[in-house]
Amino acid sequence: MRSPYIYRFIRHFITVTHHRMLVCEGCFKIGLYYQGLVHDLSKYSPTEFLVGVRYYQGTRSPNNAEREAQGYSSAWLHHKGRNKHHYEYWIDYNTRGAQSGEDVLIPVDMPDKYLAEMVMDRIAASKVYEGKKYTNASALRYFNSGIEVVPMHPNTKKKLKRYLSYLAKYGEEKTYALLRHDLKYGMKV
Repeated sequence: MRSPYIYRFIRHFITVTHHRMLVCEGCFKIGLYYQGLVHDLSKYSPTEFLVGVRYYQGTRSPNNAEREAQGYSSAWLHHKGRNKHHYEYWIDYNTRGAQSGEDVLIPVDMPDKYLAEMVMDRIAASKVYEGKKYTNASALRYFNSGIEVVPMHPNTKKKLKRYLSYLAKYGEEKTYALLRHDLKYGMKV
C-alpha cells in the first residue's frame, strides 16, 4: 500500500515544478529571463512546501484548502510577501490615513515587469489546474469570477484585465508579442 503522504509529496512537487516551468517558458518568451528562473522558488521552502503537501488536492491551490481548514493560509502569507508578481505584495500603509479617516492600507501600482510575470503566472496556474479544459479565456474567467476582492491598484487591475482579455481574444503568441512590446515601450492603462 502506497503512503498517502509520499503520494501527496510527489504530486505536489510535480505540480509546483510544472507550474514553475510553464511560467519560466512564458517569461522567456517575453524577455523576463531572470524572473522566469527565480519564479516561485519560495514554494520549495518548508514553510510553503509542507503545507502544500498536507493540503494537496491537485485541482486547486492547497492554500485554499488550508484557508478553509484554518481560517487563513500560512503558506500564502509567506508566499505573497516574497514574490513581487502578486498584487498583494504591493499593498502598503498610508501613514496619513489614520489621521484623515482614509483607508490605512493602500494598493500600489505594480511595476510593469512584475505585472507581466503575473500574467504568465495566471496562464500557468490555469493550465495546471484546468488541464485539458484550459482555454485562452481561462485566466480571464478566473479574474472575472470575483475572487479578486482585496484591494488592487486601479491601474494594475486595468492593465491585468487588458492582457487577460487580449489573451482570451487573440491567444498566447499575440499576447506574448504585445507584452514584449509593452515591456520595451511602457504598459498603457
